[in-house]
Amino acid sequence: MNLPNILTTIRFLLVPLFIYVFFYGTDTNIIYATYIFLLAGITDVLDGYLARKYNLITKWGQAMDPLADKLMLITVLICFTIKDYLPIWIMVIVGTKEVLMILGGLFLYYKKDGIVIPANKFGKIATINFYIAILYTAFRLPYSIIIITLAMIFALFALVKYIFDFRRIHDKLSG
Repeated sequence: MNLPNILTTIRFLLVPLFIYVFFYGTDTNIIYATYIFLLAGITDVLDGYLARKYNLITKWGQAMDPLADKLMLITVLICFTIKDYLPIWIMVIVGTKEVLMILGGLFLYYKKDGIVIPANKFGKIATINFYIAILYTAFRLPYSIIIITLAMIFALFALVKYIFDFRRIHDKLSG
């Protein structure tokens, strides 16, 4: 029984719960859905902390943890876009970036002996900014578009770093 992996699994289960709460009922449900999103963020921080502190890092966790995060973020952005809380261009850019990273990660994991590219600092900064931007958007606070734009810039830096890391690892294993 690996608690960090259980927390990651819970994050996967929070995705459909977020969708249900977000679209069920009145406009105030965005607040409840945002609390689910925050709970997912808390489980993310907690599972990473526990995995490192108690040496509970697994290949499954290294692969599934970022997948759970990406799935939750994409879900939230899609829902916010459908309800016109965010412009579609944000979803297109972030969605494309996340799908590329998921596909690259799956390729390395399944085709290159379980290799996982760890998260980089730009990705972590982008994730924090996305959480702040979602909170600002959900609670209709000012400057949410500025914060989400900053998150997108860091996300694009993370993608570039990921591509370089992917190529380096792929070339090393292929060569």
